[in-house]
This record gives sequence, structure tokens and C-alpha cells, in this order.
Amino acid sequence: MKSNQSNNENPPASASSAPPNPCLERAANTAALKAVADDGISYLLPYSQFLYAERSANATLEKQPDAPPERMLIRFASGDVAILGSGLKRVETDLQRYELQFIKAADRRLAATLDTHISAVTVTLTKENV
Repeated sequence: MKSNQSNNENPPASASSAPPNPCLERAANTAALKAVADDGISYLLPYSQFLYAERSANATLEKQPDAPPERMLIRFASGDVAILGSGLKRVETDLQRYELQFIKAADRRLAATLDTHISAVTVTLTKENV
């Protein structure tokens, strides 16, 4: 018996759905944040060690007008993740919900097309835990 459904077709994309953001991914029930630093090294930082996050204006803007407008520090017991970019409120919200799964920097040319753009990621591990 023939089926009216095709097995090899993907559901149609919604016209309102945004293209994927190369800077971040989110998922429910995330156990750890994967941070890919600018040097290409990736770190898995468990949410069980999450301490706090701080989002602010980037102080470098005063000296360099083309610098990313926002800065965010995500502090874990084992280390810190510093992010520079724009639209970082989404990162903050996803982090608050433990849904931020992955972050990395993306080319600056993409900044105008993304609601959230991460231009730099730096990971610093605490010495006593390394």
C-alpha cells in the first residue's frame, strides 16, 4: 500500500524562522556550556559549577569606537569565560535558563545580519583547579 507521505522530505521551513546563528546554540536540559575560545580550543564547563554572569558595556568603546559594544563575564568554579559582542542579552537569558549549549566567535562581517553576535571568546581556567 502506498503512503501519501514521503520519507525523504524535511518539513517546510517557516518564513518567520531565523537562520541558525553561528555564534551560539541552545537546547533544553543542557548539562554543560561548550565554549570555543579564539585560539580554537574548546572547553566544556558544567552548569553545576556556574557561579554568576555579568553583562555590561565594553569599556574599550571609549578608546576604540569600532570595538564590540558589550562585554559579558561568565564565571564558573573552574574558570571564567569572557565574551565580547552585541545583543548579549540573549546569551544572558539562555544562560539563566541553563539552555546555552555552545558559544564561539563569528566573523565580524556577520554582525549586521545577526541579533546576537559574538566577536571574541576568552577562557581562563583557575590555577588551583587545573
